Amino acid sequence: MSEANERRLVKESGLAARVAAIVEPVVEDLGYRLVRVRVTGTNGCTVQIMAERPDGAMSVADCEAVSRGVSPALDVDDPIDRAYHLEVSSPGIDRVLVRADDFVRWAGYEAKVEMAAPVDGRKRFRGLVEGVDGDMALIRLADAPEGVEPLARLPLADIGEARLVLTDELIRESLRRGTAPSAEGVDETEEYEAVEDGSVEDDSAGDDEGVSPGRPRNDNASKSNKE
Repeated sequence: MSEANERRLVKESGLAARVAAIVEPVVEDLGYRLVRVRVTGTNGCTVQIMAERPDGAMSVADCEAVSRGVSPALDVDDPIDRAYHLEVSSPGIDRVLVRADDFVRWAGYEAKVEMAAPVDGRKRFRGLVEGVDGDMALIRLADAPEGVEPLARLPLADIGEARLVLTDELIRESLRRGTAPSAEGVDETEEYEAVEDGSVEDDSAGDDEGVSPGRPRNDNASKSNKE
């Protein structure tokens, strides 16, 4: 896989970007890929890190390994100026697409894409992913008017957010690939505890800095820091 395909297209801003800069090298050294970082007002303050193996899978044990790895790095660089709750999770089934190879891996499945810059006068697209062509993501639109080319070519560099749409077909394929969240919990210890549904509250009224809210997911390792 090329370095260009490995590079994240959609990145964080503000405090979440500072956290991502600290944890991404650690996550990669552990053999995983960073998907997304969010800092929200949930439980006072929650730092959510989504990661995955190169093949897209992510077990509870993998979440624990990433949590153990990034926690010391965050303690040293200290980007959060208050007590916070660290949560590591898989991207989930209706996952965000943050790399060019995500559009290749999930070709044939429906996605919603919001562009940072308009394409042909529109910023929101929904349709079947058809991979990439050079620096363009290919989306076959479901709502293309008659006589209009249904295959949208969206500049990868201008994508604000892209996410798979939860369908029965996607659930079945995620289970087949082993990328669906595991039903198994994490054994409770002093350091780690299972988060039953991994849900992240809508923090539109809180102090989120970074990308837009995600969906609930089950694979989680979490711990409290600076307590």
